Amino acid sequence: MTLGSLLLVGSSLVWAPMGRAGTDRHEGGFLCTGSSRSHYDPPLTLEPRSTRVHADVTYTSCAVGPGRTVPATGSFDGVSPAAACLTLSGGRGEETVQYADGRRSLIVYDSATILRAAGVLALVQTGRVTEGRGKGHPARRTVTGPTRELSTGCLTSGLREGGNAVQLEVLP
Repeated sequence: MTLGSLLLVGSSLVWAPMGRAGTDRHEGGFLCTGSSRSHYDPPLTLEPRSTRVHADVTYTSCAVGPGRTVPATGSFDGVSPAAACLTLSGGRGEETVQYADGRRSLIVYDSATILRAAGVLALVQTGRVTEGRGKGHPARRTVTGPTRELSTGCLTSGLREGGNAVQLEVLP
């Protein structure tokens, strides 16, 4: 319930009206929602350290035009400068999104903000679409999940992976 409330609040604050979809020249904004499975190298422990993050993303719905939605898959690679089991830090990264209609987007994220509320962490990354659908438009990627509690993995060999909800907005 708390995660759903944070997602609703977050999406209400950051949602932008969709523009016209179509050719790259006149393309407006769009919204994708889904989930991701992240992999951490080195694994997350109690001690913050620079960590490479790879995430496989499944966007179950991308509203790419008025009344038009398509699913998509994404691949995110980035570096978190100080990641640990109990904390999260943002960093730079790059995501390739492949849409079911055959189009794709390459998005480069250059900044991130961490939000904490009611036991939920939200990482909000901002950047720009550099290739494909939405080229030239600003992008915002919001990754949310429960605050990580100490697990056996964190206390021993480290947490190697985790799952989160993801929202991608390409703004008009």
